[in-house]
Amino acid sequence: MSKKTFPYTITNPRRRTFLKRSSATLAAAACAPGLGGLFASAAGATTLGEEKILVVLELSGGNDGLNTVVPYADDAYYRHRPTLGIRQEKLLRIDDHFGFNPGMAGFEKLWKEGDLAIIHGCGYEQPSYSHFTSMNYWHTAAPNSGDEFGWVGRTADAIAPQPTANLLINIDAGQSLAVKSRVHNPVVFDDPNRFQRNALFQERSVLDGVSKKISKNKSLEYLNSVAESARDASRLIRQAWTQYDSNIDYGVFPVDLNKVAACIEARLPTRLYYVAFRNNMFDTHVQQAPLHQRLLTYATDAVHAFIRDLERIGVADQVVVMAFSEFGRRVPENANLGTDHGTANVMFMAGKPVKGGHYGELPSLSELDDGDNLIHTTDFRRTYATALDGWLGLGQAQDVLKGAFEPFPIFV
Repeated sequence: MSKKTFPYTITNPRRRTFLKRSSATLAAAACAPGLGGLFASAAGATTLGEEKILVVLELSGGNDGLNTVVPYADDAYYRHRPTLGIRQEKLLRIDDHFGFNPGMAGFEKLWKEGDLAIIHGCGYEQPSYSHFTSMNYWHTAAPNSGDEFGWVGRTADAIAPQPTANLLINIDAGQSLAVKSRVHNPVVFDDPNRFQRNALFQERSVLDGVSKKISKNKSLEYLNSVAESARDASRLIRQAWTQYDSNIDYGVFPVDLNKVAACIEARLPTRLYYVAFRNNMFDTHVQQAPLHQRLLTYATDAVHAFIRDLERIGVADQVVVMAFSEFGRRVPENANLGTDHGTANVMFMAGKPVKGGHYGELPSLSELDDGDNLIHTTDFRRTYATALDGWLGLGQAQDVLKGAFEPFPIFV
């Protein structure tokens, strides 16, 4: 098959429409900025106005892009996957070349509404097949080099060069490298009802006795402010979750997007949210088909519900979701009816402000690398640049990403 190009054309017409809770475990601890601290931010003195918000969704484990957005019109797909290849009649067909995995009803709805962009062939040079290494590259936006700080953390630094209350929230059992910032301490929590300071028993009296008085000792003053702001952040999150009352059905597994909606509805001044599937869930080496379909159902139902929830709240025009995975899967199926670690993949942007359609160049299924993997056609940082300059209007993507990457016209 010759490479198929989507020269920034929109194949899906834009159509506007206007208008529970999940638990995990663990709370967070506090440290100094840039040192991997799990949270430390002051109570929000301001609330969300008309600012744009970016929500990043990580599909950890290596989502199989070929069985997500299926190129059913390409015979090579079925030659490589005689068993795992999803037949056309089972797909949620979206055009004359592609169909969604049968589990992706949520994304099918967004596609029909013109609220979903698919970016093809995303990857980087000299790809790593290690979960840890490749995710490090995606978290830092620094393939084959890495960086001390994450790209989302650096984005927060560009938005606000001075420490700003509750600018960045990471919902997970622990802090992602992606949100590590030189300036800001991200708020990190898992279960809002149990969001509190973790500490050894011997430390409790110190933490509970945080003083709000200004100290002449700058180090003590700083530590007091960190402890106090951490306490205030936990109060705000618990309050937001307690007051959140939505009739939107997020499906079986909301992927913490309902918690993001709670924070947005509470008008926290957060501009950047980061959520993720845990424990490399998308690492489908064995008996992939039923598990993969189920995971895609969870993810796409949750994103669709989140956008409906934003409409209910009245801020759907202010929020965009970007979804990615650290790599795709090898093109041929393996002997265990699964797929092994691969390279290029699809990325997604979803939301009312999105110009839905295909973007980027489709990788060839007949011209593979020596390991039977796709040759990437889009540097994934182009999608990051689209989020930073195209959506957030930052105008500093080149500085944040440490290189010039042309944004896609998804928001033009």
